[in-house]
This record gives sequence, structure tokens and C-alpha cells, in this order.
Amino acid sequence: MTIDPRLDQMRRDALQAFRPPAKLALADWIQESVFLPSSIAAQPGRMRLWKPQIEIANSIGDDTVERVSILKSARVGATQLMVGTLGHFVENDPSPVLCVVPAEADARHLMVSVIEPTFQESPSLRAALSDDSRDTMLHRRFAGGSLSIVSARAPRNLRARTARILFADEIDAYELSAGTEGDPVELAMRRTMTFGNRRIVLASTPVDAETSRILRAYEQSDQRVFEIPCPHCSQFSEIVWSDIKWDADKPETAHWRCPTCEGRVEDRVKAQLVQKGRWRALAPHVEGHRGYKLTSLTSTLPNATWPKLAAEFLQAKRSPTTLKPWLNTVLGEPWRGEGDDLDSTDFAALQRPFSLDTVPEDALVLTVGGDVQKDRVELTYTGWTAEGDMRVLGHVPIWGDPTDGETWIEVEDALRRQFRHPLGGVLNVDAAVIDSGNWADQVYDFCRPRSSRRVLAGKGVSGFSRPSLAFSTSRKVRLALIGVDGVKLALHQRLAHGETILFSDQLSGDYFDQVRAERLVTKFSRGRPMRLWEVISGRRNEALDTLAYSYAARQLVGLDMGRRESDLARKDGPKKAPTVVKSAWLGR
Repeated sequence: MTIDPRLDQMRRDALQAFRPPAKLALADWIQESVFLPSSIAAQPGRMRLWKPQIEIANSIGDDTVERVSILKSARVGATQLMVGTLGHFVENDPSPVLCVVPAEADARHLMVSVIEPTFQESPSLRAALSDDSRDTMLHRRFAGGSLSIVSARAPRNLRARTARILFADEIDAYELSAGTEGDPVELAMRRTMTFGNRRIVLASTPVDAETSRILRAYEQSDQRVFEIPCPHCSQFSEIVWSDIKWDADKPETAHWRCPTCEGRVEDRVKAQLVQKGRWRALAPHVEGHRGYKLTSLTSTLPNATWPKLAAEFLQAKRSPTTLKPWLNTVLGEPWRGEGDDLDSTDFAALQRPFSLDTVPEDALVLTVGGDVQKDRVELTYTGWTAEGDMRVLGHVPIWGDPTDGETWIEVEDALRRQFRHPLGGVLNVDAAVIDSGNWADQVYDFCRPRSSRRVLAGKGVSGFSRPSLAFSTSRKVRLALIGVDGVKLALHQRLAHGETILFSDQLSGDYFDQVRAERLVTKFSRGRPMRLWEVISGRRNEALDTLAYSYAARQLVGLDMGRRESDLARKDGPKKAPTVVKSAWLGR
């Protein structure tokens, strides 16, 4: 039988017309379909992915890839990329989707301030998360699937959800609390086990190397790094911080030095080189698990130029307390345990000829930390410079039973003591925090009427992600909650590097033994590493505790340091604001 060629062509045309369109790569779909609102993007409108983001997005959409781990810094657009890929799973591959973030506030912010505005701005996604789809604020339904955003702090949130797609963001900030079923990341991953085609995306800025979840995940992946071509020798290399160079004290001259030919590459060509860059797997034998190291060094954002990063580094390197977050958030590097113990610290080299009787000129603020024992109250006096450096002026024990009112009269006298400043004025105690511990009733009774003078009862709370100072109310007293783990780590890091803490030469060796009385150790709980402070056998730690409370008390004081310096230079004390008398007659 002969087939009319015209009919055959019509048949082929009809088949072509009904053939589904070729599947767009996920990165292409994002750039075509996702629009960013002005509330979350400096450049609103259609999302444009940065070159390193394109492969990451396509890996998340690749059916042959089960896991994607992103070891990242800040300023790399990771949250926007997550929202864009989320839109893909809502629109093109509907499934139960679970997003896990560190805290409940993070979950609300992600849904209300990021996801909903982006979906509302994007025509193809606008109807996906309408009010009709809302079960609760953080759980939405859409055709073929659902979206749940939960906090890692509540294990019940994870038990109640099953998902094919898991996004776990900032996993190094997840807290492992006592009494839980286990690590939140492991719990979340279990919720995907019933799906043979599951997809797991883990992302985080790393914190501490010993306990970093994202570092372990990246090391289990194929470990991809982003490389750019040198314009001089054409060799591809990863940009690392050791290759960023600048003239002495001139961060504006910062540039990249090619590790192959040592050619100088200016920041103005970075965007062009990044556009020509590529990802390279350091462990190509690993299949199904892609890992990406994404840092600000290759970011083309205006606030991530090499000169800006160099200037930030020069500010941050003064103290480990500022260097650590810079390392985490700019380089995407974990902190590797510096300052875990102080046995090698030369405290004698940190002593200077000042004391409570001879206050150094740069000490402009004075705080006190207190610790109560069964036969004494110990107080540490700390002076603070305009730059935030610490001057430990003295450590004073007040002997007496804490249940005896006479003991607290002496504590009151100690906190009201005035110190002659070299500028000519008088320095008073600006704030004090006293550990309530086993003597809560006595400390509360003492601090309650003195809270207006910033004399507060304190209580240490564990957890390295805790703020150094927060507040609560207990028995009608304002209670300072001290994040002692993080504060002690900050003190250890300061003491292990540089001279941002100096001590009076009147302090004895026993005092310094107490300051170095604890060390940071890593132990395993339910199979996961946890960092905690351990008191070294045979040592007392009152000096460390009082120094930590004095450190936290600094946050109670908000002063214009220039004005404080001027006030101290006035021998008659600070100038009082004029009294304004308001007449009730004007309101008649």
C-alpha cells in the first residue's frame, strides 16, 4: 500500500504537536519563571543565577543525584536559590516538601518574608500558595504535594512529616537538646526514607570543625570546588584566601595572585573570570552525592569585592571573637579549635602595671562579674576600651556567709566604690551581673532594688548558639541569662590570640590557674559530636566564671564612648542635662 506523502507529513506534524516540550534544566526554569520582589532583592525582577549557582540548581533537579551538600559562606545567594528550586518542585515535580530551619522564628521569616513574596511575584507560582492552600501558617497544600517549614528545635515537628524533598538550611546552627530522639538532620532524613526517588539538600555556613554537620556532609560528597581561569596563563584554579594579596595597610589594592604563574588579577575582571569558571570534583568516585564549596571570594556582589573583603579581614583579625565569624561567613571555613585550652597561654606576658588603684587611661567603662560561694562572694572588675578590649583591673573576694546581711552590705560597698581615672574624673561601676546559682534568694533580694543601676542577677544557660546576654523574669526580678558556653569560648579565643585582654600585675598565679581551669572537649551524644566545657581535675574556676559574667555585663552598657571620655576629663564629673520645667498651664 502506498502512503500519500502529504498524509505522512501531516501525521508527523500532529505527533510533534502533541509531544511534550523538552524538559528545561532546573536552572533555566528558575531564570525563566521565578521573579524576586524588591523586598528581598537589590535587583528585583526575573531571577538571574550567578554562574556557580547554575550547576548547583541543575544538580538539585537531576534525577540521578540523591543528595546535594552546600558548604557556603554568606553573600552567595543560597536562600534565593533554595526558594527558586522549591518553586520547581511545586510547579513541575509536585511532591511532599519539607524545609527545616534552626528556629521557629526562622521558619516564619522564610515563609512570610521570602517564599510567599517570591511566589506572589512569579506568575507561574502565584496561585500555588494561596490562602485556600493554608492549613497553618507554616504548612501549605498544592496540587500533588505539600510544603512544610519546621524548626529543628522541636523533634515532634519532624516526626509528624513525611517528605520526598528535604531542604535543611543552616544545619550547623541546629541544637541537639537533651531528651531528644537524636540529631535533627538525621531525624529529618529519616522522613524521606519511604521514597526511592528522594532528594536531600543540606546547606550551611560552617561553625566549628569538630562538630560541623555541613563539613562532614561535604567530606562525604564528591567535594566540588569552583575554579576560574587565570587571564595570564589560562590555568584553572580555586580562589583561596592565601592567594588574595594587598600592599601593606592598603586593602584597596587587594587582588588575586594566580598560584600557577603568580600573575596579578584585579577585582574588576573577577565577574568575567567567574563567568568562564567551572566546578571540579575532588572526589569524582563518589556517585549520587554532590558537594559544593561556595564562598564570597567568587561572589560578584558589590559588597564582596576583594578590596572590601580585605578591609573586613583587617578589622576582624584583631580578635578571634571577630575573626571566627569572618572566617565562617566570608570564606565558608570552619573554626578549627583554637583556644580550646589555655595551658600554653603566657599570662605573665599579658600583665600590665595597672590595678583598681591605678586605672589605665584607655579603660572607659567598668563592669563587674560576681560569683557566690558558701563562705564568700567573689567579684571581678573589668575595664573596657573604646575598641572593646578588656582590662582586668582586679579580683576581690568578700568573705562572709551569703545568708548574712552584713556580707551583702560589703558587696554593695564594693559596687559603689569609685575609681580615680587618669583623665581626672571618676569611674564608677557601670553594670554588674551576679551569678544566682545555689543562692538565688539572696542574690535576687540584693539585685531587685538595684536593677536601675544595672546590677542584675544572672544565670548561666548552655548552648553555643545562645546569645551572650538575654533576659527573663523570675520571682519579679529581672534575670540575665548568660550564654556561658559562647562567652567562655570568646574569652579563650581572645586569650589564645593577641592582646585584647590584659591583666593587672597585681593578680597572682592562683588567679590565672582559675582562668585556665576549663577546657573545651568533644564528646558524643546519641552518636553525634557535642562540644562542652570540662573543669580540669583539681582546679577551681571562680575567676573564669566571674570574668565571663563581667564580659556579659558589658552589653548592659550603651554609651557614646567619646562623650564618656569627655566626662572623665571633667574633674567635676559629667555635665548634667539642663532641667526643663513644663507648665501645666500650657495644656489648659
